[in-house]
Amino acid sequence: MIADAQALTDNAENPMKVRENILEVALDYLAVGIDPLKTTIFIQSLIPALPELMMYYLNLVTWNRLKHNPTVKQEIQQKGFGEAIPAGFMVYPISQAADITAFKAELVPVGEDQLPMIEQTNEIVRHFNRIYKTDLLIEAEAIIPKMARLPGTDGKAKMGKSLGNAIFLSDAPEVIEKKIKGMYTDPTHLRVEDPGKIEGNPVFDYLTIFDPDQEAVQSLKDHYQRGGLGDSIVKKRLNEVIQTFLAPIRTRRLQFAQDKGEVWNILRRGTAHASSVAEQTLAEVRKAMHLDYFS
Repeated sequence: MIADAQALTDNAENPMKVRENILEVALDYLAVGIDPLKTTIFIQSLIPALPELMMYYLNLVTWNRLKHNPTVKQEIQQKGFGEAIPAGFMVYPISQAADITAFKAELVPVGEDQLPMIEQTNEIVRHFNRIYKTDLLIEAEAIIPKMARLPGTDGKAKMGKSLGNAIFLSDAPEVIEKKIKGMYTDPTHLRVEDPGKIEGNPVFDYLTIFDPDQEAVQSLKDHYQRGGLGDSIVKKRLNEVIQTFLAPIRTRRLQFAQDKGEVWNILRRGTAHASSVAEQTLAEVRKAMHLDYFS
Protein backbone atom coordinates (compact mmCIF):
# COMPACT_ATOMS: atom_id res chain seq x y z
CA MET A 1 0.00 0.00 0.00
CA ILE A 2 1.16 3.49 -0.89
CA ALA A 3 -0.33 5.49 1.98
CA ASP A 4 -1.08 8.80 0.27
CA ALA A 5 -4.21 9.48 2.33
CA GLN A 6 -2.20 9.05 5.51
CA ALA A 7 0.51 11.34 4.11
CA LEU A 8 -2.12 14.07 3.75
CA THR A 9 -2.71 14.10 7.52
CA ASP A 10 0.31 16.39 7.83
CA ASN A 11 0.56 17.55 4.19
CA ALA A 12 -2.99 18.69 3.48
CA GLU A 13 -1.75 22.06 2.23
CA ASN A 14 0.74 20.47 -0.14
CA PRO A 15 -1.11 17.74 -2.06
CA MET A 16 1.23 17.95 -5.07
CA LYS A 17 4.08 16.81 -2.84
CA VAL A 18 2.06 13.72 -1.98
CA ARG A 19 1.01 13.15 -5.60
CA GLU A 20 4.58 13.38 -6.91
CA ASN A 21 5.78 10.88 -4.32
CA ILE A 22 3.32 8.18 -5.46
CA LEU A 23 5.56 7.27 -8.39
CA GLU A 24 8.72 7.62 -6.29
CA VAL A 25 7.47 5.13 -3.70
CA ALA A 26 6.30 2.74 -6.43
CA LEU A 27 9.74 2.87 -8.05
CA ASP A 28 11.37 2.14 -4.70
CA TYR A 29 9.11 -0.88 -4.17
CA LEU A 30 9.90 -2.27 -7.62
CA ALA A 31 13.61 -1.49 -7.31
CA VAL A 32 14.06 -3.51 -4.12
CA GLY A 33 12.45 -6.52 -5.75
CA ILE A 34 8.75 -6.42 -4.87
CA ASP A 35 7.24 -8.34 -7.78
CA PRO A 36 3.85 -7.02 -8.99
CA LEU A 37 3.08 -10.49 -10.35
CA LYS A 38 3.19 -11.82 -6.78
CA THR A 39 2.35 -8.74 -4.74
CA THR A 40 -0.49 -6.25 -5.06
CA ILE A 41 0.78 -2.65 -5.04
CA PHE A 42 -2.02 -0.11 -4.66
CA ILE A 43 -2.86 3.49 -3.80
CA GLN A 44 -4.63 3.95 -0.47
CA SER A 45 -6.86 6.92 -1.39
CA LEU A 46 -8.39 5.04 -4.33
CA ILE A 47 -9.89 2.31 -2.12
CA PRO A 48 -13.32 3.69 -1.09
CA ALA A 49 -13.91 0.87 1.41
CA LEU A 50 -11.06 2.06 3.64
CA PRO A 51 -12.52 5.38 4.83
CA GLU A 52 -15.92 3.73 5.33
CA LEU A 53 -14.39 1.02 7.51
CA MET A 54 -12.54 3.73 9.41
CA MET A 55 -15.81 5.57 10.04
CA TYR A 56 -17.31 2.48 11.68
CA TYR A 57 -14.17 1.81 13.72
CA LEU A 58 -14.11 5.40 15.01
CA ASN A 59 -17.06 4.52 17.22
CA LEU A 60 -15.10 1.70 18.86
CA VAL A 61 -12.19 3.84 20.11
CA THR A 62 -12.24 6.60 22.73
CA TRP A 63 -10.53 9.94 22.16
CA ASN A 64 -8.61 9.42 25.37
CA ARG A 65 -7.21 6.12 24.03
CA LEU A 66 -6.02 7.86 20.87
CA LYS A 67 -4.31 10.64 22.84
CA HIS A 68 -2.35 8.09 24.83
CA ASN A 69 -1.16 6.04 21.84
CA PRO A 70 2.66 6.20 22.32
CA THR A 71 3.38 6.41 18.58
CA VAL A 72 0.92 9.25 18.08
CA LYS A 73 2.32 11.15 21.06
CA GLN A 74 5.88 10.74 19.79
CA GLU A 75 5.07 11.83 16.24
CA ILE A 76 3.08 14.85 17.45
CA GLN A 77 6.19 15.95 19.31
CA GLN A 78 8.48 15.23 16.34
CA LYS A 79 6.32 17.22 13.94
CA GLY A 80 5.93 20.16 16.34
CA PHE A 81 2.15 20.47 16.00
CA GLY A 82 1.70 22.03 19.43
CA GLU A 83 -2.03 22.55 19.91
CA ALA A 84 -2.70 22.66 16.15
CA ILE A 85 -2.98 18.89 15.68
CA PRO A 86 -4.99 17.95 12.57
CA ALA A 87 -7.91 15.69 13.51
CA GLY A 88 -6.94 13.42 10.63
CA PHE A 89 -3.54 12.92 12.21
CA MET A 90 -5.05 12.04 15.59
CA VAL A 91 -7.22 9.31 14.11
CA TYR A 92 -4.69 7.81 11.72
CA PRO A 93 -4.22 4.73 13.97
CA ILE A 94 -7.84 3.93 13.15
CA SER A 95 -7.14 4.48 9.47
CA GLN A 96 -4.29 1.98 9.79
CA ALA A 97 -6.68 -0.47 11.44
CA ALA A 98 -8.90 -0.17 8.37
CA ASP A 99 -5.90 -0.70 6.08
CA ILE A 100 -4.95 -3.89 7.92
CA THR A 101 -8.37 -5.43 8.48
CA ALA A 102 -9.72 -4.64 5.01
CA PHE A 103 -7.34 -7.28 3.68
CA LYS A 104 -7.54 -9.53 6.75
CA ALA A 105 -3.78 -9.25 7.16
CA GLU A 106 -2.28 -11.83 9.49
CA LEU A 107 1.30 -10.49 9.41
CA VAL A 108 2.32 -6.83 9.27
CA PRO A 109 6.00 -5.87 8.84
CA VAL A 110 6.64 -2.75 10.94
CA GLY A 111 9.30 -0.90 12.85
CA GLU A 112 9.27 -1.22 16.61
CA ASP A 113 7.75 2.25 16.96
CA GLN A 114 4.63 1.00 15.17
CA LEU A 115 3.84 -1.77 17.66
CA PRO A 116 1.25 0.43 19.44
CA MET A 117 -0.57 0.74 16.10
CA ILE A 118 -0.85 -3.02 15.74
CA GLU A 119 -1.98 -3.25 19.35
CA GLN A 120 -4.68 -0.65 18.71
CA THR A 121 -5.79 -2.46 15.56
CA ASN A 122 -6.17 -5.68 17.52
CA GLU A 123 -8.15 -3.86 20.22
CA ILE A 124 -10.56 -2.69 17.50
CA VAL A 125 -10.77 -6.22 16.09
CA ARG A 126 -11.64 -7.69 19.50
CA HIS A 127 -14.11 -4.91 20.25
CA PHE A 128 -15.83 -5.30 16.87
CA ASN A 129 -16.09 -9.07 17.10
CA ARG A 130 -17.44 -8.91 20.66
CA ILE A 131 -20.07 -6.23 19.96
CA TYR A 132 -21.32 -7.73 16.72
CA LYS A 133 -20.98 -11.36 17.85
CA THR A 134 -18.77 -12.47 14.98
CA ASP A 135 -15.30 -13.76 14.23
CA LEU A 136 -15.11 -11.82 10.98
CA LEU A 137 -12.06 -9.67 11.75
CA ILE A 138 -8.76 -11.29 12.65
CA GLU A 139 -5.93 -10.06 14.83
CA ALA A 140 -2.63 -9.21 13.15
CA GLU A 141 0.86 -10.12 14.26
CA ALA A 142 3.69 -7.61 13.91
CA ILE A 143 6.85 -8.75 12.12
CA ILE A 144 9.84 -6.78 13.42
CA PRO A 145 13.23 -6.84 11.65
CA LYS A 146 16.46 -7.46 13.56
CA MET A 147 17.04 -3.69 13.55
CA ALA A 148 13.66 -2.50 14.75
CA ARG A 149 14.15 1.02 13.44
CA LEU A 150 16.93 2.32 11.22
CA PRO A 151 18.23 5.48 12.94
CA GLY A 152 18.64 8.73 11.04
CA THR A 153 21.99 9.90 9.74
CA ASP A 154 21.78 12.66 12.36
CA GLY A 155 21.64 10.14 15.20
CA LYS A 156 17.94 10.61 15.88
CA ALA A 157 15.92 7.50 16.55
CA LYS A 158 14.00 7.58 13.27
CA MET A 159 15.12 8.00 9.69
CA GLY A 160 12.60 9.86 7.57
CA LYS A 161 12.36 11.85 4.37
CA SER A 162 10.52 14.68 6.11
CA LEU A 163 13.19 14.76 8.83
CA GLY A 164 16.00 15.32 6.32
CA ASN A 165 18.12 12.56 7.81
CA ALA A 166 17.68 9.75 5.27
CA ILE A 167 19.65 8.02 2.54
CA PHE A 168 17.37 7.41 -0.45
CA LEU A 169 17.43 4.43 -2.79
CA SER A 170 17.64 6.88 -5.69
CA ASP A 171 20.61 8.84 -4.32
CA ALA A 172 23.60 9.16 -6.64
CA PRO A 173 26.89 7.71 -5.35
CA GLU A 174 28.36 11.15 -4.63
CA VAL A 175 25.25 12.13 -2.65
CA ILE A 176 25.46 8.98 -0.55
CA GLU A 177 29.15 9.61 0.13
CA LYS A 178 28.41 13.17 1.24
CA LYS A 179 25.61 12.04 3.56
CA ILE A 180 27.79 9.35 5.12
CA LYS A 181 30.67 11.79 5.64
CA GLY A 182 28.27 14.07 7.50
CA MET A 183 26.79 11.32 9.69
CA TYR A 184 26.51 11.74 13.42
CA THR A 185 29.04 9.78 15.49
CA ASP A 186 30.15 9.79 19.12
CA PRO A 187 30.43 13.53 19.97
CA THR A 188 32.98 12.77 22.71
CA HIS A 189 35.32 11.05 20.26
CA LEU A 190 37.34 14.19 19.60
CA ARG A 191 40.74 12.67 18.88
CA VAL A 192 41.64 9.49 17.02
CA GLU A 193 43.38 8.06 20.08
CA ASP A 194 40.33 8.60 22.31
CA PRO A 195 38.06 5.62 23.08
CA GLY A 196 34.73 5.94 21.28
CA LYS A 197 31.20 4.75 21.92
CA ILE A 198 29.39 2.51 19.46
CA GLU A 199 26.05 2.73 21.31
CA GLY A 200 23.85 5.36 19.69
CA ASN A 201 26.37 5.69 16.87
CA PRO A 202 24.44 5.23 13.59
CA VAL A 203 27.60 4.51 11.59
CA PHE A 204 28.05 1.28 13.51
CA ASP A 205 24.31 0.57 13.46
CA TYR A 206 24.38 0.70 9.66
CA LEU A 207 27.50 -1.47 9.47
CA THR A 208 25.80 -4.04 11.71
CA ILE A 209 22.86 -4.19 9.32
CA PHE A 210 24.47 -3.89 5.90
CA ASP A 211 28.05 -5.16 6.10
CA PRO A 212 28.22 -8.87 5.15
CA ASP A 213 31.57 -9.24 6.94
CA GLN A 214 30.47 -9.04 10.56
CA GLU A 215 33.84 -10.26 11.84
CA ALA A 216 35.42 -7.18 10.31
CA VAL A 217 32.68 -5.01 11.80
CA GLN A 218 33.31 -6.47 15.26
CA SER A 219 37.02 -5.75 14.83
CA LEU A 220 36.21 -2.14 13.95
CA LYS A 221 33.94 -1.86 16.99
CA ASP A 222 36.62 -3.22 19.32
CA HIS A 223 39.26 -0.90 17.85
CA TYR A 224 36.95 2.14 18.07
CA GLN A 225 36.06 1.43 21.68
CA ARG A 226 39.66 1.09 22.84
CA GLY A 227 40.81 4.13 20.83
CA GLY A 228 43.07 4.66 17.86
CA LEU A 229 40.42 4.50 15.12
CA GLY A 230 39.16 7.67 13.46
CA ASP A 231 35.58 8.32 12.38
CA SER A 232 36.70 8.92 8.80
CA ILE A 233 38.02 5.35 8.50
CA VAL A 234 34.76 3.87 9.76
CA LYS A 235 32.71 6.11 7.48
CA LYS A 236 34.88 5.12 4.51
CA ARG A 237 34.09 1.48 5.22
CA LEU A 238 30.37 2.27 5.53
CA ASN A 239 30.38 4.20 2.26
CA GLU A 240 31.86 1.19 0.45
CA VAL A 241 29.27 -1.13 2.00
CA ILE A 242 26.27 1.10 1.25
CA GLN A 243 27.42 1.84 -2.30
CA THR A 244 27.72 -1.90 -2.99
CA PHE A 245 24.32 -2.57 -1.43
CA LEU A 246 22.46 0.19 -3.28
CA ALA A 247 24.10 -0.07 -6.72
CA PRO A 248 21.88 -2.89 -8.11
CA ILE A 249 18.78 -1.31 -6.54
CA ARG A 250 19.55 2.03 -8.17
CA THR A 251 20.13 0.31 -11.52
CA ARG A 252 16.75 -1.46 -11.36
CA ARG A 253 15.08 1.78 -10.31
CA LEU A 254 16.47 3.60 -13.34
CA GLN A 255 15.26 0.77 -15.59
CA PHE A 256 11.71 0.96 -14.24
CA ALA A 257 11.77 4.77 -14.42
CA GLN A 258 12.33 4.56 -18.19
CA ASP A 259 8.73 3.34 -18.59
CA LYS A 260 6.68 5.31 -16.08
CA GLY A 261 3.52 4.51 -18.00
CA GLU A 262 3.94 0.83 -17.16
CA VAL A 263 4.56 1.69 -13.49
CA TRP A 264 1.23 3.55 -13.45
CA ASN A 265 -0.39 0.52 -15.12
CA ILE A 266 0.98 -1.69 -12.34
CA LEU A 267 -0.58 0.68 -9.78
CA ARG A 268 -3.86 0.81 -11.70
CA ARG A 269 -4.16 -2.98 -11.84
CA GLY A 270 -3.10 -3.40 -8.22
CA THR A 271 -5.52 -0.74 -7.00
CA ALA A 272 -8.44 -2.35 -8.87
CA HIS A 273 -7.66 -5.73 -7.30
CA ALA A 274 -7.18 -4.29 -3.82
CA SER A 275 -10.45 -2.39 -4.08
CA SER A 276 -12.39 -5.55 -4.92
CA VAL A 277 -10.92 -7.37 -1.90
CA ALA A 278 -11.61 -4.45 0.45
CA GLU A 279 -15.19 -4.12 -0.86
CA GLN A 280 -15.83 -7.76 0.01
CA THR A 281 -14.61 -7.21 3.57
CA LEU A 282 -16.71 -4.05 3.82
CA ALA A 283 -19.81 -5.96 2.71
CA GLU A 284 -19.15 -8.53 5.45
CA VAL A 285 -18.64 -5.78 8.03
CA ARG A 286 -21.88 -4.04 7.02
CA LYS A 287 -23.74 -7.36 7.29
CA ALA A 288 -22.33 -8.00 10.78
CA MET A 289 -23.43 -4.49 11.79
CA HIS A 290 -26.91 -5.03 10.28
CA LEU A 291 -26.33 -2.26 7.75
CA ASP A 292 -26.99 -4.44 4.71
CA TYR A 293 -30.42 -2.90 4.17
CA PHE A 294 -31.02 -3.93 0.57
CA SER A 295 -29.49 -7.39 0.63
